[in-house]
Amino acid sequence: MVATYARPPPVFVQGEGSWLWDIENRKYLDFTAGIAVTSLGHSDPEFADIIAAQAKTLIHASNLYYNPWTGALSKLLVEKTLESGCMHEASKTFICNSGTEANEAAIKFARKVGKIVDPSGDKVDIVSFNQAFHGRTMGALSATHNPKYQKPFAPMVPGFKQGTFNDVAGINDLVNEKTCGVIVEPIQGEGGIYAGSEEFMVALAKRCREVGAVLIYDEIQSGLSRTGQLWAHGSLPKEAHPDILTTAKALGNGFPIAAVLVTEAVAEKIKLGDHGTTFGGNPLACRLAHYVVSKLSSPDLQESVLAKSRVFTDRFAKLQAKFPDLITESRGRGLILGLQLTEDPTPIVTAARERGLLVITAGTNTLRFLPSLVMTEEEITHGLDILEEAIVATRS
Repeated sequence: MVATYARPPPVFVQGEGSWLWDIENRKYLDFTAGIAVTSLGHSDPEFADIIAAQAKTLIHASNLYYNPWTGALSKLLVEKTLESGCMHEASKTFICNSGTEANEAAIKFARKVGKIVDPSGDKVDIVSFNQAFHGRTMGALSATHNPKYQKPFAPMVPGFKQGTFNDVAGINDLVNEKTCGVIVEPIQGEGGIYAGSEEFMVALAKRCREVGAVLIYDEIQSGLSRTGQLWAHGSLPKEAHPDILTTAKALGNGFPIAAVLVTEAVAEKIKLGDHGTTFGGNPLACRLAHYVVSKLSSPDLQESVLAKSRVFTDRFAKLQAKFPDLITESRGRGLILGLQLTEDPTPIVTAARERGLLVITAGTNTLRFLPSLVMTEEEITHGLDILEEAIVATRS
């Protein structure tokens, strides 16, 4: 394999619920959910049954033809989004395979809208923000202004501008008549679990409307009830809702699928041949995602996410009081949470893994917590006990 990953030693061979087992049958509690992917847990029984049943029926026939599940998933995504009080003008979808591919589609759609709004061809700039992460393909990478990711592959795609996240004062100069699209995470995941303030998100949306730019919300990590609402932007007023929303990760609970939701104003500008995908929208992926969306949009599940979040944040406060020189703050909403440290968390991550807990990092010296949404409060408490043991071990 190409050496693109630095992996720790365990070789995982089995998962169930919030637990993983390695090839030597060691058991680990999973606070990562495959980076916010397995929100229904590992090896969900009904999910597994759907895979088997659909694999025996039809996996792929290409987008040259209709199948029952692409349309059914699209309809469900739009309906559940509207029911949840999010993206109040959601109208159509484009189904693809991964988060970066969803963001590539969103960027292309914004560029197409810009060409129609301003036939001169000058309205092509895409604005994104510091600390953002939108993907590793060239368009999404160009919107990810981090030298670590960009420098080895420079030059980037032209027409991308960087702004400062949560800087309200800088919006008017940043977003102007040449801007065709603005892409932003309501809660930055890889960047360190930073939420966009309501003031910032409202002002950003207002400026996009003023100049005719498309507002894109990247909810690949924060969406599908991870915050206790179907979409993280559900806490914002309607005037801050997006024109385009991208989702992936949890949508397939581990099976590759992504979606782009658009308003009618965007959809009507996308014509035959403007975009496409070979695997995107295949009946197996879409049937699985239909099941996942049905489960994750449950109000009872969303309520439980908020209750479980309080278990984390209450314990974080105690950990901060116990280790004030190490822990400076906790951030996030629902079950997308970060614990800010004053030093590199790697020794803690290693010590936790050696004790049977999987936890990952984000941003600069941030421990990131993205458990499955079905993890029990008892499992959370158990995992946080292990985390505390790991911190004590590294401190001594």
